[in-house]
Amino acid sequence: MSVLIGEPLDIDGVVAVAAGEPVELAPGLAGDMAPARRVVEEAVDSGAAVYGVTTGLGDLASVRIDPAEAKSLQEAILRSHATAVGAPLPTEVVRAMMLLKARTFAMGVSGVRFALVERFARMLNESIHPVVPAQGSLGASGDLALLAHLALPLIGEGAVEVKGDIVPAVGALRAAGLEPLELSHKEGLSLVNGTEGMLALGILTCARAETIARAADVTGAMSVEACFGTNRVFDEEVVGLRTHPGALQVADNLRRLLSGSKIVVSHRHSDHLVQDAYSLRCLPQVHGAYRDGIAYARTTFERELASAIDNPNVIASTGEVRSGGNFHGESLALALDHLALCVAGFATIAERRVARLVDPNLNNGLPAFLTAEPGVRTGFMIVQYTAASVVSESRSLLFPASADSIPTSAGQEDHVSMGATAGRKAMAIASNTENVIAIEALAAAQGIELRAPLTPSPATGHVIEHLRAVSPAVDEDRSLSDDIREVRAMIAKGELVGAAEERAGPLG
Repeated sequence: MSVLIGEPLDIDGVVAVAAGEPVELAPGLAGDMAPARRVVEEAVDSGAAVYGVTTGLGDLASVRIDPAEAKSLQEAILRSHATAVGAPLPTEVVRAMMLLKARTFAMGVSGVRFALVERFARMLNESIHPVVPAQGSLGASGDLALLAHLALPLIGEGAVEVKGDIVPAVGALRAAGLEPLELSHKEGLSLVNGTEGMLALGILTCARAETIARAADVTGAMSVEACFGTNRVFDEEVVGLRTHPGALQVADNLRRLLSGSKIVVSHRHSDHLVQDAYSLRCLPQVHGAYRDGIAYARTTFERELASAIDNPNVIASTGEVRSGGNFHGESLALALDHLALCVAGFATIAERRVARLVDPNLNNGLPAFLTAEPGVRTGFMIVQYTAASVVSESRSLLFPASADSIPTSAGQEDHVSMGATAGRKAMAIASNTENVIAIEALAAAQGIELRAPLTPSPATGHVIEHLRAVSPAVDEDRSLSDDIREVRAMIAKGELVGAAEERAGPLG
């Protein structure tokens, strides 16, 4: 089903288009955009000073541009701003950026022509994706450098990715029956202004974070069973004494995930431990806090999706072209930094549960490193090393990018958000966390099976069945890198959670 450009857009729609869903233009969109375009053309005809249209940019805003040069200025803006470096952003991020930029223009406050929205839509549907280097955005005036690379192919310049191949933009356009556009007044400026880069990174990482959160509840429940933990601390009477919504949801998930576990029941009245370790006992409070942080990030991204992001903005009702600061990414940068912290947290506590599972002094009777012959075999020893290494790497990325502002443009742009940097770090941390959760799934499954003849809950038992389809139990030492990769893919696709939900019902 196509996503409509020109209608309200939600996070699920952005994720769908990023994954390859086609788009359509809402009926009447050209007419909706026309009033703002007329205001821009009238301002140029009148000789008025309009930032970036008949003036220079940044510290050069006081320089007037001759009307005869005003159009050529717009294409020059794209070329001069296309200075990004580093590895290209993933295709899914670029597709999200294209959709978000088209969405911004469709709101009818940028004053650009309908042809720009139409071109982005055609490129999305033809799978012509601009090559956008990842580094170079300051996150104020928007994602200038990244958006310039996103826009260059519209005028037949730069490179694009088509079916995995990197080719010149002009050839890819013509192969699809498209000719390069010639930009008009204000269009180059509007193409580079905006938060579409950091917003794309935020939306896609937020969706991944929500999937990670549910998967972490599943693997956490498995670790509770494998470590002979209790489920009584997850009772509503206990967790409900605090009102944080994330904790209440996690506790509900854990109660359903562990329902019917013969392992948990076997030691319910045992005095082997007065209290479980925090990484087990405090699952609702810790996972729940991260969930509440993710919810804050989601709310911020949803608000941005409903906002007009450009400078200057066209107020069609009054016939004005007004400068402002709606391109500044501070709200997104703060949310992205917090999102990164929360996503990293799931890995931090999961690694502690893995460390407990492999330690015979802490795992309540399991063999050392989850192998029947410790010493002869290494079992899960080095898997835990990998988890610790990945967690440490994520921690090194957690310095808040939003705390680091560097003045630019001769002091005119003297406070910036660094939101795109925060977004790239959050996405990298999500990848790390998926690997650590995959490691916990494998270690906990091994621990649960070593508790035989005691049996796990129907939900976690069904998860183990799915895991064993891609990763057999570790009886003899072998490389587990491929197993971790396969299980990580299951987590990212929602398959691990789906297996648990087939027995426990939908997880929040």
